[in-house]
Amino acid sequence: FMMAIVPIIWGSFRSITYHRKSKESGTQIEVMSTKDVYMFPIMASGMLFGIYIIVKYLSAEHLNLVIASYFFIIGTWALSFIIRPVLGMIPGSSLLIDEEPYHMKFNKGSLVYFECKFDLLYVVSLVLSALFGVWYIVKKHWLANNVFGLAFSINGIEMISLGSVKNGCILLSLLFFYDIFWVFGTEVMVMVAKNLDAPIKVLFPMDFLDKGIFGSNFAMLGLGDIVLPGVFIALLLRYDASKGEGSQFYFWVSFMSYVLGMGMTIGVLTIFNAAQPALLYLVPTCVGIPLVTSLIKGDFSSVIAYDEEQQETPAVVEETECKKTE
Repeated sequence: FMMAIVPIIWGSFRSITYHRKSKESGTQIEVMSTKDVYMFPIMASGMLFGIYIIVKYLSAEHLNLVIASYFFIIGTWALSFIIRPVLGMIPGSSLLIDEEPYHMKFNKGSLVYFECKFDLLYVVSLVLSALFGVWYIVKKHWLANNVFGLAFSINGIEMISLGSVKNGCILLSLLFFYDIFWVFGTEVMVMVAKNLDAPIKVLFPMDFLDKGIFGSNFAMLGLGDIVLPGVFIALLLRYDASKGEGSQFYFWVSFMSYVLGMGMTIGVLTIFNAAQPALLYLVPTCVGIPLVTSLIKGDFSSVIAYDEEQQETPAVVEETECKKTE
């Protein structure tokens, strides 16, 4: 349970800093368009079914080898971004932070293929993350799997932008039916989750009380059930911040709604002892409760109309007017 709610809180508050720094530096944030929202369930279905075909009719062993190598690389990268701020709180770590960071660039003339700035603290974070990745590759321990999974979740919630509350409502509503179909209507989702040996899910041993961390009878939760509601909750936190009132009301309403939905999922899973589409319970709570609450408070039109790209427009216009005045 904690492995689901911790990355949502952490990633949501990190998203505030990430979006602010991106705007200050002029870095473009990838925002999902309405077309992206409608295409997402279709593309996800195609990818899921493709993996299912490979797992069922070809060799899952070779697929897992390729996927493990891939996740070692991106997992090391994702984890380093989580570890660096933590290391930065250790006394003496400031010695590893340079005012002028190292600059790596791969270019041909004016065409830049790759550019990266980093300091020694980031190098230390990367090395520690790589060592952790080696542990995951060699042992495939559920704790290593979960740490990588949580790192992906935190980074995803921090960096993915739905663009608007409308987009978030549409996307989660579509995924509500997507999850029900692939879990209840077919064996595809369950088979892929059980046979794909990759940190695309968080695991917890049901026999933990008997065997501790060496348990082998796992309950699992897909990262999509954390990240997808999480990016919507983070969006509502940024909506709260955009009002400039210091309130986090809709964030906490949506977060507690997630906790309620996750509690329902675990309850039904325990009672029926069968795989459950978590979004069946998470979408009505995470989307429905905040919208009903906004309707009661008289904020519905403001909440549903919130668009992050439009929020940037006044600042751009004001800056242009200042330059013209000068």
